[in-house]
Amino acid sequence: MQDILNISALELSRQIARRTLAPSEVMAAVLSRIADVNPALNAIISMRDPDELMDQARAADDATPQGWLHGIPWAVKDLVATKGIRSTWGSPLRKDLIPLIDDPIVTSLKSAGAIIIGKTNTPEFGLGSHSFNPLFGVTRNPYDATRTAGGSSGGAGAALAARMLPLADGSDMMGSLRNPAAWNCVYSLRPTAGTVPDGPNSTPYSHTLSTLGPMARDVADLEALQVTLSGGHHRAVAQPDAALRIGWLGDWDGAFPMDPDLLAQNATALATFRDLGCAVSDVAPPMDAEDLWRSWIDLRSVTIGWDKGQYHGTPDWDQLKPEMQWEITRGITMPGAQLQAALALRRNWLAVLDRLWSQFDMLVLPATQVWPFPVEWRYPAEIAGQKMDTYHRWMHVVVPVALAGIPAVTLPTGFGANGLASGVQVFGPASSDAQLLALARRYQGAVDWTASHPPTL
Repeated sequence: MQDILNISALELSRQIARRTLAPSEVMAAVLSRIADVNPALNAIISMRDPDELMDQARAADDATPQGWLHGIPWAVKDLVATKGIRSTWGSPLRKDLIPLIDDPIVTSLKSAGAIIIGKTNTPEFGLGSHSFNPLFGVTRNPYDATRTAGGSSGGAGAALAARMLPLADGSDMMGSLRNPAAWNCVYSLRPTAGTVPDGPNSTPYSHTLSTLGPMARDVADLEALQVTLSGGHHRAVAQPDAALRIGWLGDWDGAFPMDPDLLAQNATALATFRDLGCAVSDVAPPMDAEDLWRSWIDLRSVTIGWDKGQYHGTPDWDQLKPEMQWEITRGITMPGAQLQAALALRRNWLAVLDRLWSQFDMLVLPATQVWPFPVEWRYPAEIAGQKMDTYHRWMHVVVPVALAGIPAVTLPTGFGANGLASGVQVFGPASSDAQLLALARRYQGAVDWTASHPPTL
């Protein structure tokens, strides 16, 4: 059973196709693992009946595989509509919602052969990089159950790390793929904006501040899943380039306060890049961090206000978490001039990046500014003695990527003296997803924290 749980998704797929491993064996191993460790971690929610799942897996034993995920168990992030399965967005307002149709990525996963077993936990409506909500409670970190697994893809990250799932889908508006990947010692790809359809009316041109994307314990799995999530339109992995020019932005010259020892742990990745033949250089802050922050929070609030503003002034208002109320109110009351200023700052940042890409192939930042914090906190109120002025300021470090809509791959960077995991985000120009994945493959070949340091559960 332990071997099945540690096999990569692609290897599971190959063995199932060769009939040296049956989907029912995989399902039995996964369900047993979930029964053993999910009560302590609370990563997977809204589980389907185990007997029904075993019946579906046994039917897959005898069926001809129609896709590479044939017979592989899957739990969908609870921000995605999944036909016939309770899909709540972690909100009391949707506590009884059972969708009649699937969102596009679920259709893609099912078409590839995945068996949907349930959902993965998330914060209410995905707000805040800490996966807790009033319906299901908090998701805990597999490396220390007193700590957060991050979010909003916290359930996905914890389930992957704990070997309850071979693969997972996630989403990222403000670090929601990058933060839990770092804290759970797995890999993630925040793809170029527009690559993955995110709703029934989505098109490749429906650019928003958020994107869906893959999470995995193996980079080859990550790339294969991105192909599936994007409907087969994602390009194949590029050939490795040993002469990559990589820029290290660190803590943005102190603009991003960091927990003790975290920055040094993140910087260990730089030595690995150099060993791989990359030219690594320090980069001075290319733009005022406060300008990036001001643009980001204004565009984020406007986006959330447009999306959830219908709740303002209704009886449902009091059921929303305070952070959502704050975002909606900011968004629907924002003066036009303030929005225009935010858009102008974003254009400035895109222009700055264009200049940087003439000097560097990729840039690197820490994936988080803090180590995983106690599950009892809503969010860190301060970092290194600096007070946080909003509920999400402690994730300022993810803004440069999110504001630009560019791709970023999260790489594990090992563990601190506290036993907690960390990671970096490596990002490049729009549509450089393949190049990022190629570097990630080489990095994993040199230092594979995910495989060599599984959680002890």
